[in-house]
Amino acid sequence: MKITRNAQAHWAGTGKDGQGTVSTASTVLNQTQYSYKTRFEDGVGTNPEELVAAAHAGCFAMQLAFNIQQAGFAADSLDVNCAISLEDGSISSSVLTLKASVPGLDKAKFDELVDHAEHNCPISKLFNTTITVNATLA
Repeated sequence: MKITRNAQAHWAGTGKDGQGTVSTASTVLNQTQYSYKTRFEDGVGTNPEELVAAAHAGCFAMQLAFNIQQAGFAADSLDVNCAISLEDGSISSSVLTLKASVPGLDKAKFDELVDHAEHNCPISKLFNTTITVNATLA
């Protein structure tokens, strides 16, 4: 199965003084502002790394949910934070912090399912960087 999703970006002006917008076909993002300040300082709007962090957190959580389901369990909750680091012009790391509640799932099986999700969610496969997962099972 092949799925294609679309997003658009518009930029006007120089790299430092210009500004842009990003939009998605779903309209969840609709001319959402981004700029040098939102990327490298504390401006109002989004930035590519924040969007990548959201994508990685969401992808990892969904992959783990499928893994847990396939193992015969259901998660009460999977809360994932993703920290993307941009260093010297490249994404240098993605750190996923997971807090999970999965009734009946033992720690060894949980760790196995987390490891699989870390290496097999489509966004993880996209990255050419270090990915770290800090996982806690409640």
